[in-house]
Amino acid sequence: METCEVLIVGGGPAGSTCAARLRRAGLDVLIADAAAFPRDKVCAGWITPPVVAELRLDTEAYAQGRTFQPFTGFRVGLIGGHDEIQTLYDGPVGFGIRRGEFDDYLLQRSGARVRQRMAITSIRRDGGQWIVNDAIRTPMLVGAGGYACPVARSINGAVRGAPLVVAQEAEVPIDAATGASTAIARQVPELYFCRDLKGYGWCVRKGEFLNVGLGRLDRHSLPAAMAQFVAFLEARQKIPPGRSWPWRGHAYVVNDTRHRRLVDAGVMLVGDAAGLAYAQSGEGIRPAVESGLLAAETIVEAHGLYSRGRLEPYAERLLARFAPGELSQALSRIVPASVRTVLGRRLLHAPAFVRRIVLDQWFLHRHQPALTV
Repeated sequence: METCEVLIVGGGPAGSTCAARLRRAGLDVLIADAAAFPRDKVCAGWITPPVVAELRLDTEAYAQGRTFQPFTGFRVGLIGGHDEIQTLYDGPVGFGIRRGEFDDYLLQRSGARVRQRMAITSIRRDGGQWIVNDAIRTPMLVGAGGYACPVARSINGAVRGAPLVVAQEAEVPIDAATGASTAIARQVPELYFCRDLKGYGWCVRKGEFLNVGLGRLDRHSLPAAMAQFVAFLEARQKIPPGRSWPWRGHAYVVNDTRHRRLVDAGVMLVGDAAGLAYAQSGEGIRPAVESGLLAAETIVEAHGLYSRGRLEPYAERLLARFAPGELSQALSRIVPASVRTVLGRRLLHAPAFVRRIVLDQWFLHRHQPALTV
């Protein structure tokens, strides 16, 4: 039976980041993933300067042969509306990446052993060790397999009542999507909120690729909302009419750290497996990277003793980093949803609110410095 000091299930940004930190500490790490890399993963896909710092990313080296599109502003509006607010910054506040390239780069750079095309079919505990697929034995198991992570299911079962976002999106070469040109500027992604504020759509140009998609908290209304969004983009001449888009769907949980167990003896969850995507934007790359770093730091500090008590500091650090503020929770309980919706639509016409709250806080999290782990 194969052995390792830490087995990470999932080779995305959370798993790869955790593995890279553990390898720097000298641990023997194995990553198992059901996919073959580079995998085709559709994602609006951008990272912010703090993520670049946390990953110690050499941007010049990364940009060689890969998409790395600086973003210096955003356009924000309402689906069905006629006005858009453009916000520009003095320098890059984000960088567009293609997830197939990005995830493969981080996985290969991690320095861990990798088992691709390995679906997890069984997980059991045996004398203080985890036995996975009756083939791998490890004292420490990290669940980094996304929303449907088998490790998360093994310690939490089916999590019910969590806020689930469903999304459809497509990423295509510019020429295939629009012919000779597109109205979407390279450095200025566009965001359009649903009128009920239960989701938003986006148009993001990343080099010579265009990503169009929409995510909502109500899965039953997604098809109609998607059709409305496409019609809106066509009417506004953002995309040409009558094009066939290769839509792909996916789902993820947002802001669900309080409804699931994040650690147990010899096991912890990171990234989407821990329900860490930001509630307002649905963005998951930064929470994935930061949870991977925090998990690795906790594992290193445990010095091979992986009791639940030794791993619990990870959950405490995670909650301190990502749990919603008490004020926002209180307001969501006190202010009726209808009032919040009407007020929210009005505020989306206020440039100061769009810049300071929607962009700086919800999407870019400029108020939160990079982790120094």
